[in-house]
Amino acid sequence: MRKQIAIIEGGYSHEEIISRKSAKTIFEHIDTSKYNPISVSIDAKGWFAIIDEQKYTIDKNSFSYTKDNTPYTFDYAYIVIHGTPGEDGKLQAYFDMLHIPYSTSSQLASTLTFNKYVCNQFLSTFDINVAQSVLVRKNETYNKEQIIAKLGIPCFVKPTDGGSSFGVTKVTNIDQLDEAIKLSLQHGTEAILESFLSGIEVTNGIYRTNQGFFPLSVAEVETNNDFFDFNAKYKGESNEIIPARITDELTQQIKNTTLKVAKILDLKGICRIDYIIIGNTPYLIEVNTIPGMSKESFVPQMLEYENISLKKLLSEIIEISVQD
Repeated sequence: MRKQIAIIEGGYSHEEIISRKSAKTIFEHIDTSKYNPISVSIDAKGWFAIIDEQKYTIDKNSFSYTKDNTPYTFDYAYIVIHGTPGEDGKLQAYFDMLHIPYSTSSQLASTLTFNKYVCNQFLSTFDINVAQSVLVRKNETYNKEQIIAKLGIPCFVKPTDGGSSFGVTKVTNIDQLDEAIKLSLQHGTEAILESFLSGIEVTNGIYRTNQGFFPLSVAEVETNNDFFDFNAKYKGESNEIIPARITDELTQQIKNTTLKVAKILDLKGICRIDYIIIGNTPYLIEVNTIPGMSKESFVPQMLEYENISLKKLLSEIIEISVQD
């Protein structure tokens, strides 16, 4: 019998729209000769299995649904929620308790990487280069002059637990700092303020199968916007150049760093790590344990460039998770 696969989309953050695009890609490429994919929507309206445009309420006690008086369970959860509760460890912990295998990294790795400040501070202890940063929590007082003295101008302000560049501001004047922090805290529970790194922005995907980790091509980000914001990511206001226009030595250095980080964090499934290159030194920006999978996203473009079948890769990811 085909395994019943829940493709989980939606979420409780502003990234819901991106999640649904990514889930569509997964749904279109999963091997239906092996798996029976069922769309599962999780959002503020509730948890539902969606079959032939009909909604069936998910029983959270068992992650199951009832159709025509017959209960159905799932063999596997393919999580495609960017942001909470898919990327921050909440669903991972839930599925661990129910003993349902899933597509992403563990609850611990997901929670750690979702908090950009904590993750980068942790990785810096392993000699991974990261930007200087300051953490500001909600209802916490801060000293603007001390922050600027440490980070300099310009600097970036963004949610520690957000994505898709929602709530991100490039601050070019100290007078902009309050509004930037306020905006960031509308999209996350904490704000991370980082020094501005001027260089070449690149990103590197990596996936894990039974044969180990496999870094993908390094892609370069080129945009006329102030930074790689939402419009650059999803509205065509950027160029994604694969492979990146950097030396072979620097490309290998980035792939080695990606592999090192993946092993440190014990990443699983498909992930992506973003960098800024200054001179010949890559600085890690963030780790994405559930990267975008829409047609505009980097990972599908990397896979296409390397002639890797997404259909085959999804099957390999599902099978190793089931074995674990």
